Amino acid sequence: MDHWTEIELFVRIAESGSLSRAAETLGLSNAAASRHLVALEARLGARLVERNTRRLYLTDVGQAFFQRTKPILLDLKDAEQSANAASLNPSGTLRVTASLSFAVQHLAPVMREYTRIYPEVRVHIEVANRYVDIIDQNIDVAIRTRESEPDSNTTIRRLAETRRILVASPGYLAQHGPLRSLEDLSAHRLLIYTYANNPNELRFSRDGRTTVVQVHGLLESNDGQVLRAAALDGMGILIQPTYILYEDIVAGRLVPVLDAWDLPRLTINLAYPSRKYLSARVRSFIDFFAAHFCKMDYERKWTARFGAR
Repeated sequence: MDHWTEIELFVRIAESGSLSRAAETLGLSNAAASRHLVALEARLGARLVERNTRRLYLTDVGQAFFQRTKPILLDLKDAEQSANAASLNPSGTLRVTASLSFAVQHLAPVMREYTRIYPEVRVHIEVANRYVDIIDQNIDVAIRTRESEPDSNTTIRRLAETRRILVASPGYLAQHGPLRSLEDLSAHRLLIYTYANNPNELRFSRDGRTTVVQVHGLLESNDGQVLRAAALDGMGILIQPTYILYEDIVAGRLVPVLDAWDLPRLTINLAYPSRKYLSARVRSFIDFFAAHFCKMDYERKWTARFGAR
């Protein structure tokens, strides 16, 4: 008898409450399943399952054995799947979701390289500024900026931390003057991203103290690229994560203001439905994208302080 088959059968029996359903899951006949269970109990010298005419239930020993063996069995399956994924050629359709800003600035530019390495993978990018349910929407990987997921079956892999900063165009600052303190914000035009947490409340911190400033936008939008375009056009002061603004700042198109103050930071993560049994294409993308972030040194760039302006 195969010891791992015996254990897997027992776990399936415990989960389903039925020997016949467990046997069907593993492609065994009821007679073969019964022989596996008898062999397991004989090997352990303990009764694991009791049955009567109405139901099947675990003994105390069976319950304890189930609690110990289930995670071991899952880890074994995961190890097998990881080994298989490494040796298989990734193929099929990979469904990825991210905000428009992230998709345009950080997903699309690496697609040429990813598809060159994995030519049999077709990529579908689902743009959504609100978080979609990755299980319901059949998403393989989501790029998120939240620390946890409501579904315990979702796994998170951290990519980088990013500051949130205030910026304006040189033209806007030349016309409206510099900002020397938080109080100066009330005299300026603001561009507000409505999907931010508490978008009309800015919680600034510096030297161990926190100051909350209530703000209202001249222009508000649920898309960061709309607001970025308005900022580049000199319309006002924009509050956005550095991952959206970094290239504009380096190029001088936008200038950080009040940079000595910090707003709550965001963590950029990959989220995907469980680490168990990932397909080769999903695993290939997760590893590729994480390596890209490391190579580009994004966290250092996106958490840097640019200096007061």
